[in-house]
Amino acid sequence: MSQDVHAEKILILDFGSQYTQLIARRVREAHVYCELHPYDMTLEAIKAFNPNGIILSGGPKSVYEDGAPAVEEELFELGIPVLGICYGMQLMSRHFGGEVIAAGKREYGHADLKAVGTPGPLFDGFFVEGHSPVWMSHGDHVEKMPEGFETIACTGNAPVCGIQNVSRNLYGVQFHPEVNHTPRGEILIDTFVRKLCGCHGQWTPGSIIKDAVARIREQVGSDQVILGLSGGVDSSVAAALIHKAIGDQLTCVFVDNGLLRLGEGDQVMATFAENMGVKVIRVDAEDRFLTALAGEADPEKKRKIIGKEFVDIFEEESNKLTDAKWLAQGTIYPDVIESAGAKTKKAHNIKSHHNVGGLPDYMKLELLEPLRELFKDEVRAIGEELGLPHAMVWRHPFPGPGLGVRILGEIKKDYADILRQADAIYIEELFARGHYHKISQAFAVFLPVKSVGVMGDGRTYEYVVALRAVETKDFMTAGWYPLPYEDMAAISTRIINEVKGINRVTYDISSKPPATIEWE
Repeated sequence: MSQDVHAEKILILDFGSQYTQLIARRVREAHVYCELHPYDMTLEAIKAFNPNGIILSGGPKSVYEDGAPAVEEELFELGIPVLGICYGMQLMSRHFGGEVIAAGKREYGHADLKAVGTPGPLFDGFFVEGHSPVWMSHGDHVEKMPEGFETIACTGNAPVCGIQNVSRNLYGVQFHPEVNHTPRGEILIDTFVRKLCGCHGQWTPGSIIKDAVARIREQVGSDQVILGLSGGVDSSVAAALIHKAIGDQLTCVFVDNGLLRLGEGDQVMATFAENMGVKVIRVDAEDRFLTALAGEADPEKKRKIIGKEFVDIFEEESNKLTDAKWLAQGTIYPDVIESAGAKTKKAHNIKSHHNVGGLPDYMKLELLEPLRELFKDEVRAIGEELGLPHAMVWRHPFPGPGLGVRILGEIKKDYADILRQADAIYIEELFARGHYHKISQAFAVFLPVKSVGVMGDGRTYEYVVALRAVETKDFMTAGWYPLPYEDMAAISTRIINEVKGINRVTYDISSKPPATIEWE
C-alpha cells in the first residue's frame, strides 16, 4: 500500500507578503506537502485541515494598526507547532503580551544575524560561529518580549530577531528564511518542518506519481479522457501521468492554432504519437483562431478568445468520442495562485489563465487537473521520473495562449510568422552559446510598431522585436538575465539579417515585479 503523500502537511497562512509562495516552495523542498490559505481561515477549517505545523507569513501591515490582519486567538492554543515569520512573529508576540513598535531604524536588505546565548532547536545547524547572513524587510520590531518566550537571535539594529517558547512549540523570526538572500534559510525551514513538526518527508516525485495515478484511476474509472496537448512542460507531463494511469482511455487533442513556435506541431506529434504510443488527434485550427482574434488588441480579451476557442474545439472533438467525460488540463499551482483575484479580495488578479477557473456551464465534460497542487520544478521532477525526454522536461515554459500574448496588440498571420522565425533564432543561439539552461524562460516579443532603418544603400521601415530572458526559481518573482553584449549583438545581427520584416532588436531588462514575465 502506497504512502499517503497528504498525510503530513504544513498550513501556511498568508498575511499578504510578496514572499509567501516562496515559503511554500521551501516546505515542498523539504519533501512535505503544504497549502497556502488566507490568514482569516477559520479555526474549524484549520482543525479540519489537521496540519502538522503552521507557518504565519510576513505582511505589509503593522500589527498595532486598527483592523490589522490577525488569526483567531485559539490558534496558538491548538498544540500545533507554529513558526511566525516577520509579521507572523510580531503577531505572535502581541498575542502573548509582547509590545511591537515602529523601529527607530528600519531594516531592509542584508543583515548579520547573531545568536543570543545557546540557539534553540529551530536554529540547529543555522549559525556558523554564532552568525548568519539574513534578509530583512521590516519597519517594526518587538520592543517588549512576549510572556514565556526567550530571545534567541538579534541584529545590530533589532534586539529581537528570533524568539521561542519550546514548551509550547512556538517560534518566530524577524527575517525571511524563505528568500535566496538568506543563504541557509532552507535549513531553518527544513528543521521546523521535519524536526519540530515531526514530518518524515513523503512528498517525493515517486510518491506523488503513485498518489496521482491512484487518484486519477479512482476519479475517472472506465471513462474516456480528452487532454489538450500544447507541447509545453505542463500539458506534456499531465499527458504522460494520465497515460500511465489509464492508458488508451486518454486521447490527446493537439490544436495547431497558428500561435505555436516554429516546427512545434511536428515535434509534439513525434514525441507523443510516435515514441510514447499516446493517442493524439491533430487539429489544424490556424484560420479559426486568427479569424476569432481579428481586430482584437486587448490582452485580456485575446486570452479569453483563445481560451474559448480551445474549449470549443475540445468540446467538438470530445463529441466524436462517445465515452469522453473528462477534460484534462496541465493547470499547476502558480496558475491557481496568480488567478486567485477572481475568487478572493485578498489577492490581486494579475492576468487570467485560460485553464483556470472551471469550465463553461454548457460544456458536458468534467475537469481533471492532476498537476494542480504542483510547482513548476515539481512538475519537471515527476516528468523525468515518468521518463519524458530531458529536452522536453526542461524546455522553457510556453504560455497557453502561445504567441497570442507575445504579439502586442492585434494578431495577424504575418506577425506570427515573423515572430516564430525570430524566436527560433534566439533560442538556437542561446543553446549554442551555453545560456539556455541558465535561463528560466526566454522568448521574443513582436512589437507592432515600425522604425526607420537602413540595409545596404536603402531605407527600411520595418518592425521591432524585443528579446526577453529571466532567471527565477518560482515564477512569482524574476530577474532579467544578464546576457553578454557580444551575444546580444550576434543574436540581433542574425535576426535582422535572416528575418524579413525586422530591422530593430531590443533587450528587455525589466524584473518581476514590477513587470510580468510575459509582456501581455
